[in-house]
Amino acid sequence: MAANSVTSLWSRIKSEGRMVWALLKNPDAPIGAKAIAVAALAYLISPVDFISDLFPLLGWLDDAVIVSLLLWLSYRLLPRELYEQLRQYSQTRIPGKTPRY
Repeated sequence: MAANSVTSLWSRIKSEGRMVWALLKNPDAPIGAKAIAVAALAYLISPVDFISDLFPLLGWLDDAVIVSLLLWLSYRLLPRELYEQLRQYSQTRIPGKTPRY
């Protein structure tokens, strides 16, 4: 059962990564949404955290919460139709095929 939940989590992370990538590449996406998505990615790779990663579970948890909130805000700034288009792309992506905007 634990392997299934790890697989599910990894699948969700890859889907969100495709969503953010499509958001950043789409010329119709508002600049504010793109800026917040970039801020989320910057926070994720930044060595500066609210809770240090030296505390393994707490450090990782704060990264997950803050990145999730920033991505949620970024998605909220998208027009509904664009959000749905990008979400569909992120969930049904065909390997090797990139969207054309």
